[in-house]
Amino acid sequence: MVYKRVVEYEGFGNCLEITDEKITLLVTLDFGPRIIRFSFVGGENIMFEDKARVFSASSPEMDALYGSGATWYIYGGHRLWISPENMPKTYYPDNDPVAYSLTENGAIFTPPAQKQNGYQFQIELAVDSESQVSVTHRVTNCGSTAVTLAPWGVSPLSAGGTLIAPQPTADTYTQPNRYITLWPKAKIHDKRLTWMDRYFALRQDKDNTDYFKIGMNSQHGFALYFNHGDLFIKRFHVNPNGNYSDGGMAFETYTNPLFLEVESLGELVTLNPGEHTEHTEYWSLQKAQLPSLTDEALDTFCQKNL
Repeated sequence: MVYKRVVEYEGFGNCLEITDEKITLLVTLDFGPRIIRFSFVGGENIMFEDKARVFSASSPEMDALYGSGATWYIYGGHRLWISPENMPKTYYPDNDPVAYSLTENGAIFTPPAQKQNGYQFQIELAVDSESQVSVTHRVTNCGSTAVTLAPWGVSPLSAGGTLIAPQPTADTYTQPNRYITLWPKAKIHDKRLTWMDRYFALRQDKDNTDYFKIGMNSQHGFALYFNHGDLFIKRFHVNPNGNYSDGGMAFETYTNPLFLEVESLGELVTLNPGEHTEHTEYWSLQKAQLPSLTDEALDTFCQKNL
């Protein structure tokens, strides 16, 4: 049985709580939406929470597009964005109340349309009998001209954990099988980053003030985040022949002193007015400790737990 009710969550106002006997989700209703909490019932939140509103963005370009004083807040929690990233279009100040409708096993969240950009966002959550959560992201072109974009699921996660992501392993013989993208200031020898032959690991470090972002063409469609004895698993579909943003990236991750983001991207599509695109992630939580950072240990862990 999946239960739904509106609760007040400290620092984030009214939220819809979606829970079964194992896991709990909280989704903001006064702004966003953000999936601000994902945890075991009574457990620690795997999501980052920015109660102090220290992570935000404003600019003259945002003022010109959205009005004087326009400010985007990360708030924390999972969000729907669009790719390629762009200032100011990506940084829409989604600070207004969110409409929602209940479904049998979850809810659909529909914020106000982004009239200046011509986008309508929507997130649908559903919890299955195994406590797995499907997170479906929808973007509709509500403007008057065609737009090219990719739906982008961005999950800022709580500080102190470690990301594990698989590298592509397809035997492409004379052709490359891995494409890696680094953003400005990212150092390939960053101490938070560990390379193996079949995986890579990225550690969140609150004492490291540099940001780091990397993308990779995902073949296996999953990522793991270990923190405070919990394991967050994110799964997503990858089209091996698909057209993806940022040089072909279906998976990206970013970290700074506050959090680490696990990001999956849908395919780049051109939407005519009235058309929409979808991208779905599948989440689950387990109790688990970080294995040794070797290919063999991670292979064994993934074969047993995925």
